[in-house]
Amino acid sequence: MLGTSILNQRRHVGLQKLSALAAVSHSTLGPNKKFKFLQDDSTGESGLVCTCFRILESLELTCAVGQLVYEILQAHHRVHHTGSGCLLFLAGAWSQVALDCLQKGVSVTHLISALSEGLDVCVDVFRKCSISTEGLLVQCVRDSSNMEERRKIKLSRHFCESESLDIEHIAAGLSHSCEDAMKLVVDAVRMQQDTGCCQFDVTKMLACVLPGLPEERACVVHGYVVLLPSEQASVAHHLNDQQLRVAVINGDLSHTYRHLGFRRPAGVQRVSDELELSRPSEEDEWVERVLKLLLKLEVNLMLVSGHASERMMELCCRHRILIVEKIKVSVLKTMANSLGVVLVTYATQLSKHSVGSGVTVHIWGDVIGPKTAVNISTSAMSGLVTAIITSTVHGKLQVLEDRFWACAYRLHHTLTDGAVLPGAGATELLCVHHLKNHVENSSHVRGTKASVVNLYRSDVLDLMADSLINYISTLMVNSGNFSKVRARTLVSQQLLNHNSNPGNIAELSRLFCEAVKEGSEEKGQAAATVYDNLSVKQEAWRRALDLVFLVLQTDAEVITGMEQKTEVTQERLML
Repeated sequence: MLGTSILNQRRHVGLQKLSALAAVSHSTLGPNKKFKFLQDDSTGESGLVCTCFRILESLELTCAVGQLVYEILQAHHRVHHTGSGCLLFLAGAWSQVALDCLQKGVSVTHLISALSEGLDVCVDVFRKCSISTEGLLVQCVRDSSNMEERRKIKLSRHFCESESLDIEHIAAGLSHSCEDAMKLVVDAVRMQQDTGCCQFDVTKMLACVLPGLPEERACVVHGYVVLLPSEQASVAHHLNDQQLRVAVINGDLSHTYRHLGFRRPAGVQRVSDELELSRPSEEDEWVERVLKLLLKLEVNLMLVSGHASERMMELCCRHRILIVEKIKVSVLKTMANSLGVVLVTYATQLSKHSVGSGVTVHIWGDVIGPKTAVNISTSAMSGLVTAIITSTVHGKLQVLEDRFWACAYRLHHTLTDGAVLPGAGATELLCVHHLKNHVENSSHVRGTKASVVNLYRSDVLDLMADSLINYISTLMVNSGNFSKVRARTLVSQQLLNHNSNPGNIAELSRLFCEAVKEGSEEKGQAAATVYDNLSVKQEAWRRALDLVFLVLQTDAEVITGMEQKTEVTQERLML
C-alpha cells in the first residue's frame, strides 16, 4: 500500500458535495449559455441567470462547502468578471479525480503532489502557447486585405505608441459570442481615445441599466450616467445644462460617519448649561453647519461615494443642491483630477480648494419608470464613459450588464497581459497532450522508489487529462451542434492528429467556431478566431485546485479524527 491512513468512503462528503455542486456550471460554459429562470419563494420576485456565479448567488447555500465555493467565486468574479464557470467546472472535475484516486489507494499527500505537478505542466503549456499582442498585430495585417479602409485604434496598453491595430480583430476573438456587448466596449474605448486618453482604462468605464427600452437603444455616451429618484430628478431638471459648482466627498454625508481607522477619544464627555430638550440635536447642528458652508461656497452639486442622510438630502433638495450618492471611488478621483479639486472625507472640510466648476447635468433621454437618467459630465477631458444597457425584459438586464463587464475585462486583461491564449478548447487540448506525454516520459523512469511514485502519478495525470477532455466536449455540446459522443470522438481524433502533426492543434478550435456559426445570422461569414485570457485562465485553474485541496484536507482531518470503533470494517478503505 502507498499509505497507512484509514479513510471511510461514505464519510468523505466534502469532495462529493463539491463535485455535485459543480454540475451547475455545465450549462454555463461555451458561447450558447442556457438561461435559467429563478424565483424567490419569499418575495415572489424572479429573474433570468446564465452564469454559475449568479446562480449560486441566488441560492441558499447552507452547507459549508457551498458557502466556501460561493466565496471563492465571488472573489474571482470581483477581480476578473469572467472565468467563474471554468473555475467551478474544473473544481468539480478535479474533486472527482481526487475521489477516484482515493478509491484506488492513493494517499492524500501523494495525491496533492501529483495534482500540483499536473497543474504545473498546464501552466507551462500556457506560457509556451500564448500569443503576444505583437503577434496578433502581424496576423491581423496578414489577414486584412483592406486594412487601410478600416478605422484603427491602438491595441497596446498605450494607445499613443506608433504601432496600432484594428481593435475589432482582437475584440471579436474575445467576445465569446457576446458581439453586442463587445461592440459597446469597443465604442467606449474609441470614446476614451477621442478624449485624449493614452491608454484603455477600465476604471473609467461605467454601466447604467435602463429598463423598459428596447435592446437596440443600447449605446455609449461621454460622462457619468446615473438614475435618480423623483425628488433629486426635479433638482436635476432645474440645473439642466447649467455650469455647476461641485464638491467631491469620499465617504458618507452624515454626522455619524467616521473614516476607517478612526478612534473616538476615551473619557470625553460633553457638558452644557442648556437642557437637552431645549437645544437642537447633534444631527441638526451638523446639517445646519454643512448647509451654511455649501451655500457660502455656492455649491450646486455634491458627488458622494457613500450614503447621504435623509435630513441632509431633504434640505439640499429644498435649496436646489443636487446630491448624487454611492459613486465609485475611481469615478470620484477622476472627477476631482479633471476639475483640479481636493477630494475630502468630511463635508465640514470643504473649502474653496475643494470646490470646482465646469460640471454640467443633462437629462438623458426618455426612461420608462419612476427614475430619471441624468448625465454628469465635465468640460475637461476626463475619459469617463458610460454604457447604456437597455432591455424591455427586466429580468434580462443583469445578464446584459454581466456580459458587458465580462467583455470589458477580457479586453483589459489582454492589454495588461500583453498576450492571449488560443480559445475554443485549443489550449485545453494542448494541456491534455502534454499531460499524456508527461505520463509516458515518467513511465520510462526506473528504480524502486521511482516506480512507486509513478504508480500514483500516472493515474492522477491520466484522470486530469480526462477531466480536460470532458471540459472541451462540454463546450462543444453546449454549442448545440455536437453530441457528447461525437464531441469526445473529435477530441480523440485531434489528439491523434496532433501526435503526427503538432502544428495542427488549431483544427479543433476551427471546427468548434464553425459549428457555432451554423444556424446563426452570420452563417455565411468566416468564423472568427477565439482567444482566452492568459492571466484569468491561469488564476481560475489555480483557484480551482486550491479549492479541491482545501476540501480534501478538511475531509481528511475530519475523517482521521473520527472514532474508528464506530466504523464498520466493510466501509473502510485502506490507503
